[in-house]
Amino acid sequence: MKELFSIDLHDYDSNSEVFRRPSARGIIIKNNKIALVYSKKEKYYKFPGGGINENEDISEALIREVREETGMIVIPESIREFGSVMRRQKSNYSPDTIFEQENYYYFCEAEKRLSSQELDDYEKEAEFSLRFVDIDEAINANDDYHSDDYFNEIMIKREMKVLQLVKDYLQTFDRRKIKN
Repeated sequence: MKELFSIDLHDYDSNSEVFRRPSARGIIIKNNKIALVYSKKEKYYKFPGGGINENEDISEALIREVREETGMIVIPESIREFGSVMRRQKSNYSPDTIFEQENYYYFCEAEKRLSSQELDDYEKEAEFSLRFVDIDEAINANDDYHSDDYFNEIMIKREMKVLQLVKDYLQTFDRRKIKN
């Protein structure tokens, strides 16, 4: 998969143990709006998705995580690669550990029907909800986002940068469509 960009804060001891937590994230566009998870408590947007379990296929993780966070049911045949983002920084749980997360982003489509969300405790606390929004609204909200939790702030800035890349991609795609 093509690397979109990487984030490495170099805020860790390079001899530290590395904790790897790859993730799969869905890019779902319907009626010129993007489907995102919104944190009512923190006021940010993120792509639906999350951690890939050990021995789990990336596509399976994408389908599971999108369903759990939003209730949307991804159509497996619609999944196509967009790109990945590597993130490395000092862990917020263990000071002697490097947190490394490769985030795999996929365009995909979802069925019309929704199932119920199955949120983790931290997702419930953040008050996650599915929203279809204009991509600029999400970019602006994430650009304004600030948190005492620097770990979260880096995550949301990553999502903002990917949103901008998706916007640029969609605009290029639309221009190509118009020319043909």
